[in-house]
Amino acid sequence: MTKKLIAGNWKMNGNLADNAALMGAVVAGLPSAEALEAAQVSVLVCVPAPYLAQVAALRGPVDLGAQDVSPQKGGAYTGEVSPAMLKDFGTRFVIVGHSERRQNHFETNELVALKAQNSLAHGLTPIVCVGETLAQREAGETEAVVKRQLAAVIHVNGHCLTELVVAYEPVWAIGTGKTATPEQAQAVHAVIRTQLQAASSNAKRIPILYGGSMNASNAAALLAQPDIDGGLIGGAALKAADFLQIVAAAQAVA
Repeated sequence: MTKKLIAGNWKMNGNLADNAALMGAVVAGLPSAEALEAAQVSVLVCVPAPYLAQVAALRGPVDLGAQDVSPQKGGAYTGEVSPAMLKDFGTRFVIVGHSERRQNHFETNELVALKAQNSLAHGLTPIVCVGETLAQREAGETEAVVKRQLAAVIHVNGHCLTELVVAYEPVWAIGTGKTATPEQAQAVHAVIRTQLQAASSNAKRIPILYGGSMNASNAAALLAQPDIDGGLIGGAALKAADFLQIVAAAQAVA
């Protein structure tokens, strides 16, 4: 059985005081690390790079993740953050290819694949995001778009696929309050699982998260789907009570 992974993505939010209050409430409300392990649930927060050191000291049983990483190992790349730098703060995970990076920073499928490769080479687990826009869904292109995005990552990282995480994030459901129905989400997760199985005999070990406005009210139904192994949580990760409810939903179905 694949562990359920609940990953909070804070995006460009937070400050020292708010971060301390949020993490204090989350850690206080979580079961112990031993209880989470027994329930086969992992909890993660992906925070802005300036706050990695702060959150590393506050995280309790919560794993630490970053929101982006350079495809380069180091050197003359002003403003970039290398995977080795992230590792220095105890970071274990990093998001690559989030739709906001693809749209706002023009990241290509090939660049996302290289970021995943560089992360894996330095012992970080990349959370590779894939997903379609509303226009692409309405044009019947969802499967083709998602498979094309994932194929680039498989091509570069096929030898170590079981060391990454995939997150399906329908772009039309991010920050809009809209959510794919459990059945819609499961259909795409099944496509992703099939594609991974064609590339690796151990594809069942690869967690596939749903990342389209999962919240406290819909988490249980989404997490009950056979190929949804967790959630990449945006807005609800900034509210301790909501985030804890999602974790509890994962425990209930794990």
